[in-house]
Amino acid sequence: MEPPREEIGTRDGRNVSPGLGQLLGEGAAQQVKPPPERAAPDLLPTVAKEEPGSPTYYGLPVLKEPVWTWEIPAYFFTGGLAGACAVLAGAAQLAGGAPSRALVRRARLLAAGGAAASAALLIDDLGRPGRFGAMLRVFRPSSPMNQGTWVLSGFGAFSTAAAAGAVLSLPRPLRGASEAAGLGAALLGLPLVGYTGVLLANTAVPLWQMTGNTLPLLFAFSGAVSAGAAFDLWPVPGPGATMARRFGLVAKGAELALSRIMHLEASAVPRVEMALRRGRAGRLLRLARIALLASVALDLLPPRGRGRRLASGALAMAGTLAVRFGVVAAGRASARDPRATFEMQRAGHGAAEIVREKKRPMPAPPGVDVGGRESYQHGAAPP
Repeated sequence: MEPPREEIGTRDGRNVSPGLGQLLGEGAAQQVKPPPERAAPDLLPTVAKEEPGSPTYYGLPVLKEPVWTWEIPAYFFTGGLAGACAVLAGAAQLAGGAPSRALVRRARLLAAGGAAASAALLIDDLGRPGRFGAMLRVFRPSSPMNQGTWVLSGFGAFSTAAAAGAVLSLPRPLRGASEAAGLGAALLGLPLVGYTGVLLANTAVPLWQMTGNTLPLLFAFSGAVSAGAAFDLWPVPGPGATMARRFGLVAKGAELALSRIMHLEASAVPRVEMALRRGRAGRLLRLARIALLASVALDLLPPRGRGRRLASGALAMAGTLAVRFGVVAAGRASARDPRATFEMQRAGHGAAEIVREKKRPMPAPPGVDVGGRESYQHGAAPP
């Protein structure tokens, strides 16, 4: 059967639609650098100029830096905000009482809106909606990205059902289902706020690997800060405002402490920690600390008027947003630094750490021992 007349010319000789080969998504933004004009022997002076005791791969990056655009750190932010709001709504729902109803209602609305924004940002980064659905074809516990997709999908369904009960007048059976959905969203909100930190730590980027113990907690409390800031900007009437303010204040203190711990964890290899202090990432992370400290000061100093509460919320929201963009920028800078990669591995981190945990020797090619030295005498035949 011949294809319709209008489709003739849109396919090549293999009957493959050109639309399937369109370059979309995060990979479409990559730009290939032109090759250097100098000849290969000119690389020798580059090697000779390297710092003694700190070799690199001809001065070039060993890793390919992430190609993520602004949508991914924004997705980290909206996902953390949505998950933390769902947890806060679940806690207020279990506490019960009329004063907490306004807090539950607004938190559910923010959770549903954040889930929708997170899905939109993730799909925009992937390039087409079908790729998001393709990640749901399998269930892989060893993949943080696959698990995060399932968590976000379930969270979106639960939070939408809970928000529907908050804005619509539903019959009694449906109201009970909406309340149960609110608790389900709270349960899925707990992994949603921190799984992105696990996702970053599961990469080969030196900084993200080195701070793998801190990043999930930092992102979780950063999401809680954004939830508390949202209720400063959109105040809840009644005693629910006190609950939200204390929730945000505790989270701000924890985020400031974890930000410092992240520097200490990365400083085990000073070259890796350097990415947190220099360039765009350093400026963003310093801005985040200053904004959070100013927000805490406004929360603690009397009197606490409406204008001061709005200023505190705006500073906290800007600070926690800067944390996400700063961590991503620091990871990209770390991936571009070949010395950070080499020094981290020589310090026994990264893959060597995993081998020690499994208590198995590091695999080595024939004729080379675990330390990288030749394992047979000069002149002797290799084993």
